[in-house]
Amino acid sequence: MTREMKGCMGRLLMTAAVLTTLGGAVKAQEPFNLDALVEAAKKEKPITVYDSTGKIVEMAQNFAKKYGLSAEGSKVKATAQLEMIIREARANNIQGDVSIISDAPAAMAQLIPQGFAESWLPPDLADKIPAEYQAPLTVVNSANVWAYNTELFEKCPVSNIWELTEPKWKGKVAMQDPLGKASYVDWFNQMAKHGDDKVAAAYKDLYGKDLETGEQSATAAWIKALAANAPLLTDADAAAAEAVGAPGQSEPFMGLISSAKFRDNADKGMKLGLCKELKPWLGWLYPGVGLITKGTDSPNAARLFIHYVMTEEGIAPQAADGKMSTNSDVKLPANEPSGIGSALDQVLPYSMATALEDWDAREDWQDFWRMNYQK
Repeated sequence: MTREMKGCMGRLLMTAAVLTTLGGAVKAQEPFNLDALVEAAKKEKPITVYDSTGKIVEMAQNFAKKYGLSAEGSKVKATAQLEMIIREARANNIQGDVSIISDAPAAMAQLIPQGFAESWLPPDLADKIPAEYQAPLTVVNSANVWAYNTELFEKCPVSNIWELTEPKWKGKVAMQDPLGKASYVDWFNQMAKHGDDKVAAAYKDLYGKDLETGEQSATAAWIKALAANAPLLTDADAAAAEAVGAPGQSEPFMGLISSAKFRDNADKGMKLGLCKELKPWLGWLYPGVGLITKGTDSPNAARLFIHYVMTEEGIAPQAADGKMSTNSDVKLPANEPSGIGSALDQVLPYSMATALEDWDAREDWQDFWRMNYQK
């Protein structure tokens, strides 16, 4: 059996397992009483919630205060969450009751079908959440965006992503290392699957001729050229944001960072600006999937927390950082610092429909980056 056939069969099996485990549409039809859920939650043990943002600490505190419960938020990177949830389940020692994990492919390929965690769709909110975000439940979509230094430029100095592959920007693009950040290679695959024609069109817009490449896609050609242009690779968004937005610079950097880092303009005097006119996209979205761990002693409190974070009040600390609820009634605050809310039509959305394909393609994209990256 070829690697492609194995991958296809694996996706079919995992998709079947996910659909069997989720049962979101069935649960959406069950009678639901929020007050009854609150009362049931009050009889259970305190819960711990994992998320990759520190804002989860505040969110858990707000939740506990609102409902008179005990809850603790714990900032844990997605890769560590994955390991912890699996390890705790196998040891029958559940510590984390809820996970908002920014690794949808891992959630759909490992956590759900293997029975480590499950998705729950709040029935009373189902009609407000688009179908593609229901199974599994996507709590938020977060944006990674191209940024520049507003102290050095009146507007973004780059209008097309292909410019970032040119000698002018050699060694002057800061971003997280795709070998250490799975969402970056997922982004590569999403571009190739859902936006390759736009990557090719951007090349023609800039250079006035069609892209000629021996690579399998225009996306691969761009990634190869970017990797070969010696980008500055970091282990966190904070370092990339500092390279781009620190005041008093004379050598400009472009950077790919989380929209959350724009809060540093006010907090730390940074000079980050959003590249709103960049073709074909100013950035990309990645989902945060909400899961309840199997075997939790507090299933009702866990469901109540999931319900809470799907409301405007619950997600407010993350919305302030430009993270967008999938609840259509919940909007970003007007003073959100990045300005991403007014430019969503210029952002590559994440398609949950191909999340399992992203999982299958990770190793290939990592190898591709490794082969072409130059310091």
